[in-house]
Amino acid sequence: MQVSERFLKYVAIDTTSDPDSTTFPSTAEKQLAFADMLVQEMQEMGITDAARDTYGYVMGTIPSTIKEYQGPVLGLIAHMDTACDAPGAHIKPRVIEQYNGEDIVLNAEKNIVMKTADFENLAQYKGQSLIVTDGTTLLGGDDKAGIAEILTAAEYFLAHPEIAHGPIRIGFTPDEEVGQGVAHFDVAAFGADFAYTLDGGELGELEYENFNAASATVEFTGISIHPGSAKNKMLSAMLVAMEFQSMLPVYEKPENTEGREGFTHLIGMDGSVEHAKLKYIIRDHDRALYEKKKAFMHTIAEYLNHKYGEGTVTLTVEDSYFNMREQIEPHMFLIDHVLKVYEELNIEPKIVAIRGGTDGARLSFMGLPCPNLGTGDHNAHGRFEFVCVQSMESMVQVIIKLAEQFAR
Repeated sequence: MQVSERFLKYVAIDTTSDPDSTTFPSTAEKQLAFADMLVQEMQEMGITDAARDTYGYVMGTIPSTIKEYQGPVLGLIAHMDTACDAPGAHIKPRVIEQYNGEDIVLNAEKNIVMKTADFENLAQYKGQSLIVTDGTTLLGGDDKAGIAEILTAAEYFLAHPEIAHGPIRIGFTPDEEVGQGVAHFDVAAFGADFAYTLDGGELGELEYENFNAASATVEFTGISIHPGSAKNKMLSAMLVAMEFQSMLPVYEKPENTEGREGFTHLIGMDGSVEHAKLKYIIRDHDRALYEKKKAFMHTIAEYLNHKYGEGTVTLTVEDSYFNMREQIEPHMFLIDHVLKVYEELNIEPKIVAIRGGTDGARLSFMGLPCPNLGTGDHNAHGRFEFVCVQSMESMVQVIIKLAEQFAR
């Protein structure tokens, strides 16, 4: 089966995850059904140990073609869920053969147009084939493109036993989009020494650095008095909250940062005179600057408690994940292998510091060093998402060549 055919089959299935769910997977019925379909497909192509566990993780093995192989076991990982930022059901994909480089009318009836002026990355795909939406849903390339590439490569390996490679472990995870993708992932059972996630981004992307990340909740306790007799008595928790926010550096807001610049981002707020709450996320690639951002929030809280009275401000900061670079640097051959394959296939490498997180980051700190590779997907999580067919085909070749690299 061609990778694009497999991809179109997968995106027809709604696997949107739900950040407000209390189950795992968050949308169990949908994601487990897709997982079971993948298991059946893997078994039919010859991956005899393909199985799904009770959490929804799918794992299977492409056996080694090298007798008495003693090298490392390679893992390939992608996630099954799609984001809830745009509708993920009733997707109507369309293949544009030999894209002409002009604006793409996604939906004439609703006047939804993907304009080259807004999406400059379209220009590089002139003459290639693109898979787009009808402008009413996301596409699901994040991360069904990764799944399609892995299983198309797996099918090729099984049909060509003359290709020398060691055992390859395949893993598909649920709930990555709600930050729980590896919450129950059994690294020991997976049995790989090293792995790559194939999860979004254009062909040639190679990511082994991501944000250090924390969440912060700041609660404010005020004193409510009738405003007619409030002088020197009332303390508005909302105003103290506003004061707290005003003391954070303006230049460290996300809208003022790029590249490796970190930020502190206010993501939620509510309150009354008696009680107010602010919720933040804190991000930085540099561990020292990350710790400095957290410490500065504590300094502000201490100052406001000194100013208004102990207990006025309560700050809770929790680490979410860390920069996987710390775990990848001792294993830089993982990066070197990819760069060699890119050179061999004439793919321009694009080493990117992720301004976000990845399952690979958490897996790296769980003992499975795991950089990320681009899949050919663009504009993820939105109605203007598209995938380049030729990029997906190239990624199948990247997987094949990587397996050969590990076997040398």
